[in-house]
Amino acid sequence: MRKGEQTRTLILNEAVALASQVGLEGLSIGSLAGRLDMSKSGLFAHFGSKEDLQVRTLRRAQELFLEQVVSPALKQAQGLPRLRNLFSNWLAWLESNDDLPGGCLMLAASVEYDDRPGAVRDLLVAGQRELRGAIAKAIELFGVVLAAHHDLRLLGDPRALERAGDALERLIEAHRAAELSVLRART
Repeated sequence: MRKGEQTRTLILNEAVALASQVGLEGLSIGSLAGRLDMSKSGLFAHFGSKEDLQVRTLRRAQELFLEQVVSPALKQAQGLPRLRNLFSNWLAWLESNDDLPGGCLMLAASVEYDDRPGAVRDLLVAGQRELRGAIAKAIELFGVVLAAHHDLRLLGDPRALERAGDALERLIEAHRAAELSVLRART
């Protein structure tokens, strides 16, 4: 990676961390420059506008999610091992991600931009559709993760992740029971 790309990646990582706390709308070239101890003009050279900064920050958060949550899960055997790994990676992303001191940026941005048109929303929608497509067979997972994020971040519930794990196990058992019932009905 060239020096300019390295600098931009470092800036974007810091932008992701800041936006996880203040939202994408709260993210500005000025606030980020102050946090990085850079001049506004120096930062402006990397991002021509606030919207460009927001879009690139969201894109970086999506890249980090793929690197830390999805890609490691895809290395697992198909089926339950992959599903369990995806789920555990996702909960780890919510719980102890130092890169996101304010929680999952994509989940927060989903609320922030749900009815706001523009490039940021378009990128967010595309990312959510891609994610949903990737986990279409396990879509219940998304609901459990949303509930875990809400309970952990908003309510500060220390048992949120444990309950999320229990919910996954109940989903798996329900699926197994349904499959067994179908097999018995055929015989």
